[in-house]
Parts: sequence; structure tokens; C-alpha cells
Amino acid sequence: MATDPLAKVRNEIGLRVAEIRDAGPRLSPLDLYARMDAIRQLAALNGLAVLEGLARHSTQLALLPGHRVAVQSCLEHVEEAFDSHTDGDRTTILAALAVRLH
Repeated sequence: MATDPLAKVRNEIGLRVAEIRDAGPRLSPLDLYARMDAIRQLAALNGLAVLEGLARHSTQLALLPGHRVAVQSCLEHVEEAFDSHTDGDRTTILAALAVRLH
């Protein structure tokens, strides 16, 4: 039986996303930034370029007005980004996010 080599990473990212969702409005923009950057770093260390791109974009949005809605919208695409592998996938996810936020 084959196991997912990224199962541990997927679990860790899932826990971090859950923490952000659970903390919700109690997190300051800087806390959101730091937590999303931690996800970005974890993605980068494990070669998850699409997830890294989404998390990088999320860190930027965390510091802008409307950050709570923007980051929550980004979190909705984490699973999709985790399973994506091409630059086109990253562009599609970021485009979908942009449409939703505007």
C-alpha cells in the first residue's frame, strides 16, 4: 500500500489553516501575516510552488484593508493549491481569488 509522501506536510498545513480559522477576528494583521508566511515557508521547503505562491499572496493581503475577508478567501484555495503543480495552476487560483475579492 503506497502512502502519500506529503501526508505529514498536508497535515501540518491543515493544522495551521485550522488555527487561523479558529482564531479568526482575534488575529491582528501582523499575526495573520506571520501565520501565512509560516505556511509559505513550509510549502517552499517541500517544493509546493503553487501553495507557496498562494501563501505569499495571502501574506501581502494580510497587511491591507479588508485583510480578514481576503485571507479567508485565500484559505479556501489551500487544498486546491496543495494538489496543483504548474504555473498555470497558480495563475488560475490567483485569478479566481482576484475575481472573488473584487
